[in-house]
Amino acid sequence: MSGAAVIALAGNPNAGKTSLFNRLTGRQGRVGNYPGVTVELLGGTLALPGGGEARIVDVPGSYSLLVRSREEEIAVAQLGLGGGPRPEAIVVCVDATNLLRNLYQVLQLQELGARVVIALTMVDELERGRIDSDALSARLDCPVVPVNAPRGQGLDALRKAIAEQLEQPAPEPRFRWQPSEALATELARVRAALPPEWEAGDAAALWALQCYGGEGAFETDSPAVARAVEGSALSGEAVDDEVIQARYRWLDRELGDLVVVPDSRVASERADRILIHPVWGLLVFIAFMFVLFQSLFAWADPAIGAVEALFGTLAELAQGVLPEGLLADFVIEGLIGGVGSVVVFLPQILLLFFFIGLMEDSGYMARVAYLMDRVMRSMGLHGRAFVPMLSGFACAVPAIMATRTMERHRDRLLTMLVVPLMTCSARLPVYTLIIAALFPAGHMMGVLPIQGTLMIAMYMVSVLTALGAAWVLSKTMLPAPPAALVLELPPYRMPRLADVTRMMWSRTRYFLTEAGTVILACTVVLWMLLSFPRDLDLSRDYEAAIAAAGSNEDAIAALEAEQRGEQLRGSYAGQLGKVIEPVIAPLGFDWKIGIGLIGAFAAREVFVATMGVVYSAGEDVDEESTTLRERMRAEVRADGAPVYTPLVGLSLMVFFALACQCMSTVAVVKRETGGYRWPAFLLAYMTALAWLASFVVYQGGRLLGFA
Repeated sequence: MSGAAVIALAGNPNAGKTSLFNRLTGRQGRVGNYPGVTVELLGGTLALPGGGEARIVDVPGSYSLLVRSREEEIAVAQLGLGGGPRPEAIVVCVDATNLLRNLYQVLQLQELGARVVIALTMVDELERGRIDSDALSARLDCPVVPVNAPRGQGLDALRKAIAEQLEQPAPEPRFRWQPSEALATELARVRAALPPEWEAGDAAALWALQCYGGEGAFETDSPAVARAVEGSALSGEAVDDEVIQARYRWLDRELGDLVVVPDSRVASERADRILIHPVWGLLVFIAFMFVLFQSLFAWADPAIGAVEALFGTLAELAQGVLPEGLLADFVIEGLIGGVGSVVVFLPQILLLFFFIGLMEDSGYMARVAYLMDRVMRSMGLHGRAFVPMLSGFACAVPAIMATRTMERHRDRLLTMLVVPLMTCSARLPVYTLIIAALFPAGHMMGVLPIQGTLMIAMYMVSVLTALGAAWVLSKTMLPAPPAALVLELPPYRMPRLADVTRMMWSRTRYFLTEAGTVILACTVVLWMLLSFPRDLDLSRDYEAAIAAAGSNEDAIAALEAEQRGEQLRGSYAGQLGKVIEPVIAPLGFDWKIGIGLIGAFAAREVFVATMGVVYSAGEDVDEESTTLRERMRAEVRADGAPVYTPLVGLSLMVFFALACQCMSTVAVVKRETGGYRWPAFLLAYMTALAWLASFVVYQGGRLLGFA
């Protein structure tokens, strides 16, 4: 592609850019009826008439060329602003159902001297009448091509228009306006001070003044630009008001007669009277989320069971083929178990992104963000963070992946750092085991069931802690001015199953190939810690004892469980549990619980199976195992005091509620942030928070006289 022309594909959010990009290049970018779906730059090859080729870049959508975030700065840089290389032409996707608002950006680009081709999208939604594309082309002096990307209509005409525009000089902009005397003075001063690479004219000076000048403007990395706009006599609001009003007055005057209001827009506005109502809209959303959670918690169970059964069968086949020994243990427990721990997430991931795809493509996701923005913003979060946080109740892995629906990097990062605090389904087996083993099945005050109330309380703790952590992080590690929720409420549309399926596959493939490899590696390492050293001096000759047991299956099972427990206690993980005992002792935990905490890093629910091995109850125990519960209750310290008390159980549940004991979550955060800094911070701050909260619960409870 050396020397090929560069074409930028720009436009408002949700104007159909990525659908058009996919059709023009054959790539599979993410598509949705939701503003802000494109959160990264996509590039591809565009075939032109006559055998020529061009490089086309799909730029994240924006309503104007003003910079208010780092992502917007990167986006406009692809359009040749800020002194960067300019594309030879810019294809602007213009939504025919919102013509004037979409043409605002076209005026800005023409002012800056760009060759513009308008791809008129959404024309199929104009039930009443149509837009005269020839008249629009004549009034703006640029090609206007109606297209329907999903059906492939108008693409050849668009390619021809692009090729012809590349051969033409950029036309003079049709929009003319006379700035006020104060603004004209400022523009002259800035124009003279801008660096040479900006090719500074009045339009470039105005753009620099709006983006980087005045109070509250975005910070520029260029000292020369900072000096040029420094000390502006006009506030940013004054400049914006004057320029924006001038452009929209021109659009209304020159193009207002071409506007067609679609029936779908009218119908959407009627539906919004209910769906974004502060009361009825919230009730509808709660009902929808109930269905989503029901799918993630209950509907995914058969598929999860099928995955587990599949890998169980593979383990049995491997056990039948491979001779007993280290290789068999590595293949069965390390590789097959590790791959299974990755694939078992797929049913929840697929269901979650199926529902997110439906919400995006139908236009409902934008309404959810609007509804929840006020609550989320008070905690430093963006309105779009609400759905990923709710998804965290099922699993943090797909919830973190869902943060890509937010444009600003800071908002995505802040959401990633608090999503793991939500009580995911992997914590439920731990809560169930501890509550059933250590808390009575009675009622408080004769009304509230103790066990059920404790379970609800753990969910409430997670929600309040997540919101509190978001508020603290937004004031310390990630300070930023509140981001206004500026988004279009698109018309409701029937979801396109092909686009939803494509998005589901894209996210699933990403999880398997990227995060899955890290998870598998960590699982193998954890297996090694729990399985070595192999040549331990055991307290008795278990092989002889098992042989002496003859056909007594119960005795054999007890001896095998006792042997596995002793081997685990002597493993590197067991030794590490004793090493960390001084650190966890103030929380009420002993070294055996420490082994469970280490095992839980593979997945939180592994804590139950690990404790089953530690207490020689068998590695197939679950949270319903009466044997494990009884042995936990019977465990005593050296002084005869019970190890497990209700206070210890509460401390342990609080620790699990707040600690980041999930290597898959850490792996996904590492991939999403592109480095180790933020996953390391996530692991550190959540571990410290969990330790401190458990310390307060346990030591505070002892001071109050609780056992």
